[in-house]
Amino acid sequence: MTPRTTDPTKPSRRMRGFERTSSLLGTRIRQATEKRGFSESRLLTHWAEIVGEEIAAVARPVSVGYGKGGFGATLTVLTTGAHAPMLQMQEPRLREKVNAVYGYAAISRIRITQTAPTGFAEGQVQFETARKAAPIVPDEGCRQRAAELADGVADDTLRKALASLGAQVINRKKRQSETPE
Repeated sequence: MTPRTTDPTKPSRRMRGFERTSSLLGTRIRQATEKRGFSESRLLTHWAEIVGEEIAAVARPVSVGYGKGGFGATLTVLTTGAHAPMLQMQEPRLREKVNAVYGYAAISRIRITQTAPTGFAEGQVQFETARKAAPIVPDEGCRQRAAELADGVADDTLRKALASLGAQVINRKKRQSETPE
């Protein structure tokens, strides 16, 4: 047998099997958010949970800027002109919620930028958060057919999960065949 040699010009392959998407994209996401000053990317990804649905519906975080003095950062928030006075009144509460994510008083000021919802690259984003659609419940026939298909599985938990998944698949195929094209 010949020993394996690695060629430095070829990219190395990972030999760990399946990996979570978050672990593969984590560094790229962190680099993209750090370019805008967000050392805590959770501020962008979980904005509605941090500040509340009411504020998230009318405002988006744009950037975090650090001054030369170094006493706290400035969070820039984008909103439409009509909502800016409301956000200005809620600034202390908003700052507390954002600093709770950082774990210390990282944000000392909040700058509210007003713009129209269309026209600028940042302003084209819809402020309304997407509402989740109501789940479609399969009918009894679909659930019964899926239960019959999963009947040969010995593990109860796995059998129930497969039956639930199967019912959703059968129901979807049924709905697709019923809709005219």
